[in-house]
Amino acid sequence: MSNISSILKSIQNIMWQDTGLNGDAQRIEQLGWMLFLKIFSDKDKELELLNDNYTSPIPDLFHWVKEKGNWAGDDEGMTGDELLEFVDRQLFPALRNIDVSTGNRRALIVREVFEGNNNYMKSGINIRKVLNKLNEMDFNIAKDRHAFGELYESILKGLQSAGKSGEFYTPRAITSFITEMINPQLGEKILDPACGTGGYLTCAIEHLKKQANSVEDRQSIAENIEGWEYKPLPYLLATTNLILHDMEVPNIRFGDALDKPLSSFTEKNRVNAILANPPFGGIVANNNETNFPQNFRTKESADLFLILMIHLLKQGGRAGIVLPDGSLTGDGVKQRVRQKLLEDCNLHTIIRLPNSVFQPYATVATNLLFFTKGTPTKEVWYYEHKLPEGQKAYNKTKPIQAKEFNPIKTWWNDRKESEIAWKVDIKTIIDRNYDLDIKNPTKQEETHEYNSLELMDLLHTSFDKSNALLNQLKKAVK
Repeated sequence: MSNISSILKSIQNIMWQDTGLNGDAQRIEQLGWMLFLKIFSDKDKELELLNDNYTSPIPDLFHWVKEKGNWAGDDEGMTGDELLEFVDRQLFPALRNIDVSTGNRRALIVREVFEGNNNYMKSGINIRKVLNKLNEMDFNIAKDRHAFGELYESILKGLQSAGKSGEFYTPRAITSFITEMINPQLGEKILDPACGTGGYLTCAIEHLKKQANSVEDRQSIAENIEGWEYKPLPYLLATTNLILHDMEVPNIRFGDALDKPLSSFTEKNRVNAILANPPFGGIVANNNETNFPQNFRTKESADLFLILMIHLLKQGGRAGIVLPDGSLTGDGVKQRVRQKLLEDCNLHTIIRLPNSVFQPYATVATNLLFFTKGTPTKEVWYYEHKLPEGQKAYNKTKPIQAKEFNPIKTWWNDRKESEIAWKVDIKTIIDRNYDLDIKNPTKQEETHEYNSLELMDLLHTSFDKSNALLNQLKKAVK
């Protein structure tokens, strides 16, 4: 692990020196495509040894290493302007246009990765240095692959502070908890329709591996784990993430989950379990709301995703998802969406999270919703997850920890009302016009005296949010 860690630090230091890279998101994208190609090529070598009939979808000229003198695998190979020109003028155009007519899924993955991502580095010498560092790792060695898999998580976590890219990363304490509570089983179809960097999918894979006792069981995992992602960077990162978790051909669809009519998803598309943190606070693109029935049409992405997920679940199917407070309340379409959820599914649990869990990219309060399709809701249990003692908020250095969910796991199977847990019957919820934003009844309303600096900070934040909403509205009008 220490050697892999030092290799990664060396790569990051080299990238810091390159004038073409600005910000964490670009550095992660740059490392992402290089890592993907190295991991993919290492896997190709293994497949060629195991199967005499296997042919890599990547042409020899662009393969990481085929013979002495190749562009990437030879430490003494091309460098400087020659390497930079090769990457920009030959490698990327070739892999973006790779032949997919045979239906080869590995070829399609390569094409989709390179269609949506870019080479930002401006120094061929720096590219050579990074390639040589990556050559020190062999991803066919299980120890190297698994050690890097753990470090890869820290790379993904870097997205959380990378501006808007933070939306693609869900803290692993949350993905692990939701996966454990949903408890997917071998043979079940599991979907994340907004998979980001693949956090829920990898949690589900590791959860299922513990149940696997044969090669057939492991094959079943690969066949039944599915993700959808519509942005190039997270698609690249999720694909690499799943390969690191032993998924030879990751089943991730590159495309917008909302771009098809709801009616086009039939019984064969339905799944046993959904684990997801759907995008919220965004405005739906390309008039995709018209793909939904008239009474559920809205520009709010989280509400459309909720309708989609209800539709995609089989009878008896389970879901564990993240939703903002804004989806729990409101009238009009929002009310109709919640009514459908409560009538079609048993929404048995809502975990109310502090509003700093997803900082800095999102400061809204969020909730974990757990529901089962097939029977209507009779009562909803609420549990208020509190910040650790003495901590005022979660942040980059003090994120939410997996151990904080242990009390909820203990409570889960033996539910009792307390200062942090309460239940609400369906009649009360109907009387509230299906409003699910129900505060802790035992909690006294908190008051806070703000000083002038705090008030200015709050006002500044409010102006920023107003400007962001105004810009979104301008784009929508255009």
